[in-house]
Amino acid sequence: MSWFDLSAFTTTFVTLVVILDPPGAIPIFLALTGPLTPKQKVAAARRASLVALGVIASFAVFGQRILDYLHISLPALQASGGLLLLIVALQLLTGAESEQHADAGVNVALVPLGTPLLAGPGAIVATMLAVQGADGSGGLLAVGLALVAALFLVFLVFRFALPLARLLKDSGIVLLTRIAGLLLSAIAVQMVADAVTAFVRGAGASG
Repeated sequence: MSWFDLSAFTTTFVTLVVILDPPGAIPIFLALTGPLTPKQKVAAARRASLVALGVIASFAVFGQRILDYLHISLPALQASGGLLLLIVALQLLTGAESEQHADAGVNVALVPLGTPLLAGPGAIVATMLAVQGADGSGGLLAVGLALVAALFLVFLVFRFALPLARLLKDSGIVLLTRIAGLLLSAIAVQMVADAVTAFVRGAGASG
């Protein structure tokens, strides 16, 4: 049907789910929302998904114009996101996240859950490319619905992470927090390394 591009929807949805990796984000979600009540955890899951949706959608529509206007390259955006995630990872490894987020309510849903964990450079760039490659209004509609569907899946995974938290209890959450910090630090370093590689390639091409 001309009003909806099923192929674009499927491709964009699968790409975003792979990049967002909802199951892989569960330990980080549980670690950052550890001090929150069950109701606040649900609110944090909902807000993180909505924040990510808003950020990714905004960049999909206006991202290239914003970056061009500010003279910011995509590698610079990726490096800044990696550094922010590295700070969060160090807090998880040292246990500092409990003190920092204990009184923060659901604000952890904004940073780092909503962005840059979910609405990171990978998801942003993938959506921007999908919009640029969309064929007419049907393609744009498919990309938009794929983004909504992918983040709704993220919300469902986070929402039902609560039974896992009850199963693990406090000692299990502490262990999971340290593992999450280690994994998140690796993700952050990889993001910065990819950004540096892109910078070097760009410098070599211009030279």
